[in-house]
Amino acid sequence: METDDVDVAIINCGGTLLAIEDRCSHDDSVLLDGGIVDQEACTIECPRHGSLFDLRTGRPTTLPAYEAVDTFPVLVEDGHVKLELE
Repeated sequence: METDDVDVAIINCGGTLLAIEDRCSHDDSVLLDGGIVDQEACTIECPRHGSLFDLRTGRPTTLPAYEAVDTFPVLVEDGHVKLELE
């Protein structure tokens, strides 16, 4: 999903929808473009350098990334997915 200034990935993690900025804080590459999602651990691995990001917090759990990416609250209402981006 692309908004005005931010690309957002919405990922089903064990039945819970989570929204995370779709970029690696290490080199600004796209996470979902080849990134591996581990639904049990709720992480996504950057396809370029292997940093793992926690989908719930946006924090990297491995190097080389050391800065978190933004996460966003997700609400499902009447079958529609809504995000709070601000």
